[in-house]
Amino acid sequence: MTSTIGDLAGVVRSKNAGPFWLTIDVFCDTDEIFRRIARSPATDPGAIADIYSVPSDQVLIWAISSLRAIKISFPRPTPQGSVGDRDMHAGQQYVPLLSIEVA
Repeated sequence: MTSTIGDLAGVVRSKNAGPFWLTIDVFCDTDEIFRRIARSPATDPGAIADIYSVPSDQVLIWAISSLRAIKISFPRPTPQGSVGDRDMHAGQQYVPLLSIEVA
């Protein structure tokens, strides 16, 4: 059965990682869910680059099994607070990640 990250993850959140980068955290409730999500496109820099329109060589991903967490960081599309910044605190940037399918 195929589920999405939104279906499986306990918490998914995004936030600023300084004025030029943002980070998305995916927290899992069990080791099994962590392993499933860690094998999904959520941990593929190319897939993240496509979703967020950033260069794949600038996508950083850490899968931290001891915390059951996956951290994804990449450059913000516009610097925080600049003209055109529609999400000053990057609090809504996790939403596109929720629909990634997980086998």
